[in-house]
Amino acid sequence: MSNKPESGKRTHTCGQARLEDVDETITLNGWVESIRDHGGLTFLDLRDRYGLTQVVLDPELDNSESLSQVRVEYVLSVTGQVRARPEGMRNPKLDTGDIEVAASVVEILNASEVPPFEIAESKEEPGEEIRLKYRYLDLRRQRVQKNMIFRSKVTRIIRRVLDEEQFLDLETPFLTRSTPEGARDFLVPSRVHPGGFYALPQSPQLFKQLFMIAGFDRYYQIVRCMRDEDLRADRQPEFTQLDIEMAFVSEEDIQALIDRLLCRLFDELLGVEVALPIPRMGYDEAMARYGSDRPDTRFELFIRDVSEEAIKTDFQVFSKAVEGGGVVRGLCVPGGASLSRKDIDGCEGIAKSFGAKGLAWVKIEAEGTKGPIAKFLGEQGEPALREAFEAKEGDLLLMVADKESVAATSLGEVRLHLGEKLDLIPEGRFDLLWITDFPLLEWSEEDQRYYACHHPFTSPRTEDLELLDEKPGEVKARAYDIILNGIELGGGSIRIHSQDVQAKVFDAIALSEEEAREKFGFLLDALSFGAPPHGGIALGLDRLVMLLLGVPSIRDVIAFPKTAKGGCMMTDAPGGVSSQQLEELFLELNLPEESSGEEGE
Repeated sequence: MSNKPESGKRTHTCGQARLEDVDETITLNGWVESIRDHGGLTFLDLRDRYGLTQVVLDPELDNSESLSQVRVEYVLSVTGQVRARPEGMRNPKLDTGDIEVAASVVEILNASEVPPFEIAESKEEPGEEIRLKYRYLDLRRQRVQKNMIFRSKVTRIIRRVLDEEQFLDLETPFLTRSTPEGARDFLVPSRVHPGGFYALPQSPQLFKQLFMIAGFDRYYQIVRCMRDEDLRADRQPEFTQLDIEMAFVSEEDIQALIDRLLCRLFDELLGVEVALPIPRMGYDEAMARYGSDRPDTRFELFIRDVSEEAIKTDFQVFSKAVEGGGVVRGLCVPGGASLSRKDIDGCEGIAKSFGAKGLAWVKIEAEGTKGPIAKFLGEQGEPALREAFEAKEGDLLLMVADKESVAATSLGEVRLHLGEKLDLIPEGRFDLLWITDFPLLEWSEEDQRYYACHHPFTSPRTEDLELLDEKPGEVKARAYDIILNGIELGGGSIRIHSQDVQAKVFDAIALSEEEAREKFGFLLDALSFGAPPHGGIALGLDRLVMLLLGVPSIRDVIAFPKTAKGGCMMTDAPGGVSSQQLEELFLELNLPEESSGEEGE
């Protein structure tokens, strides 16, 4: 092109020039956002990640003929004089809206095909499928770039805070041994060890404990983790977490650190003040009041245990449940009497999908209670239930009679459904909460044995050690989760550092000494060499950024995410490999028969 500037290197970004730069000659590099022909003068908006600047192209430019071929997404270098926009022509929505650049030299650095969707900000959002196929173009869009820039700020603040707290940023291996950690491992066959497999890490759990044993008492890592599990909006096969481990600490020390870290993030990123300490709530209380171990505390719709009052009614479903060791729990929905039968049936469908046999309900109206079970409440039962629920005229009572766990979980889901349907959840509010004192073990009816709720290296509470032999199901863990608006940001625990306690826990989960040695031998050996008391936590970075930004999916905050089925539409991964590659790895494929139809992503 003619008039190619000798120094086409940019002097300013497209979001930098201001009124104080008027009359200065600057060079901008960027992409064409839009072009407008105004009767002889051509205006174009030049964009980079820093912003957008309006450029005026004079028809007298030496290369004006070639510039007439410029289209959106062409890459240009523009040199020109900064001038103030005329009064009435300024754009207060742009940081550079008070100025424009009168181009004297324009160079086309590269042309562009017509994009498959509009890159410029528009009201119509491209479909996710095409956005993921052309993710490199999607990442040019201002909204998506803002998400990525925000994520970068999050990690920068995290590193700064942890550096101030004297943490070391240490790496752990990506190729390691497969160990049972709750989800399927991604396996990597070894060419030099025929028949041997590495596993991609689900987390750095064992290695960060080894750091503590090695004497690095404050470790952190912003690390990629991989789990071969079913996906949904807030899950990916590879994800990023902030991993932290500390020695010579209690759970309160770890919680206080995360309190300070979250306080800084909310303050510096959102200008939101977080009152410290972040509230704590025990697992039992969370399940009883909210029906969830990650309760959304932004709205006050509490579950109540009305077992004593329910058996005063003539409704046999209630009495049989309580006599059988179950409970009757329910929700009092303020103003819920206005809900239609269809709305209530929807609530019942949700309860049943989480194990409840049904959802009993009555409406409190001026003339009395109405509903399918109203006639069974009786002279004693009706006033007793009204009092227990603190019900008023116009309220709706929803009740589940079942095992305690079923009643809690099903009503917890109904509660969330009603919170959204009735607009009970205030916008722009952030509720942080610690959940503590989780069960250490959970019983499997199918396998007739206990499993570790978190992982087998989670320490039981000291006062519960004696229960491990006779009542392992009653043992509480020194574990904790941090919750934001009903979503788990992360969790952790104090680890077992005593060989005797570790042996007791292995025995409680029916893990023999031989099995333990086979799966965790290197860690057990390390624990025998003076392991300090230690504990840690991992926060899901993708989920944290998603919640801070208020976007619906972690795919919106990951640069190159996978689809809901774990595929990459841009690279077509996962894909096949050559027979030669398989031979080098001593592998043969034994594929299932092809299904009758292709199932799309």
